[in-house]
Amino acid sequence: MAITLTCECCKNKINAPDNAGGKWAKCPHCGFKCYIPLPPADGEEEIKLAPINEEEETEYKELMRETYHITEELLHEIEEPGEAGRAAAIDEKVLTVRIVKYLGLMAGGSLDEAANASNKITPYKAQAKRILEKMLNDEIPEPELANVPAKVLTGFIRNMLARLG
Repeated sequence: MAITLTCECCKNKINAPDNAGGKWAKCPHCGFKCYIPLPPADGEEEIKLAPINEEEETEYKELMRETYHITEELLHEIEEPGEAGRAAAIDEKVLTVRIVKYLGLMAGGSLDEAANASNKITPYKAQAKRILEKMLNDEIPEPELANVPAKVLTGFIRNMLARLG
């Protein structure tokens, strides 16, 4: 009894001898290297797979797309604690971390993420200006920014100062 299989490349049916089961061979039609499955053992039933329902697949993909968009909307609506409207003050260490993150993202070329990080800094203009001016005057940059060239870092800091007004 021959083993019947379908070539994955050209989709032609191939008949192989029983002794070829478990080996690799080239398709006689296109030359694609195919695996020849072992013949079913006596008494084993062939497992039939249910066909893919294209409608269900399409519905699943649409639900996943919708879930993604809802998640994105929710993430953009959430405000951090203490940031309702324009907050007057924030812990200086927290704001410094945000500024360092912003500068690191700019240096790494992640402009969209840097813009988001910038939005978390701008409500605290006065504090942010003081921190940025201190960074400009420091000869040694923050450890997280040590690998950023000094002139580039200075440019990013001045740019942020200009944006803050």
